[in-house]
Amino acid sequence: MQKVKYNWPDIKPPAAEIKPYTRSIHDDEVIDNYYWMIDFFKKGPDSLKVVSYLEEENKYVSEMMRDTKDLQEKLFTEMKNRIKEKDESVPVFKNGYYYYVRTEDGKQYYKYCRKKGNLNAPEEVLLDVDAMAEGFEYYSLTGFQVSPDNNLLAYAEDTVSRRQYTIRIKNLVTGELLPDQIHSTNGNLAWANDNKTLFYTANNPETLLSEKI
Repeated sequence: MQKVKYNWPDIKPPAAEIKPYTRSIHDDEVIDNYYWMIDFFKKGPDSLKVVSYLEEENKYVSEMMRDTKDLQEKLFTEMKNRIKEKDESVPVFKNGYYYYVRTEDGKQYYKYCRKKGNLNAPEEVLLDVDAMAEGFEYYSLTGFQVSPDNNLLAYAEDTVSRRQYTIRIKNLVTGELLPDQIHSTNGNLAWANDNKTLFYTANNPETLLSEKI
């Protein structure tokens, strides 16, 4: 007996389980049938069930799009070939330094660099994001801010793709990464003129919304 091909139009999309949950928002009650999915972030009892459901969704998409696999690879290759992998941004002059980012062939991320005084000066790589991203399935950096005295670099990184950034500080004189960390921020930050104080936006750890400066 010939096995039936599990593909469109026979494939059926996965259906998420309905679990009615009442939420009170501004004195108005709302029924949320899929509130259980928040367990993925809260590490609740349905956390693994959320992962299983997402895997089913991915499987469904793969099966539905199977016939376009060759076209997908062709389009990906064409678009990639149109992108200049080895590139450099326009330098921005600030407080005695030219700042820029540059990318390299075969690398997914970039280097954040500066040169003192003029563009012929030696390059100083402030952050090698290609190296920093190693070992992470997701990695994002934002909020690059150098202190007024040019000695400290504050930046924010997200390693779990929730846009919840941890602020780190690097000593640009010694190359040392300081132990200080500020968690649950949106990545926006600014130095005060004393080279010691940072202003930043803090997020609520549950709602993930920005709520404090």
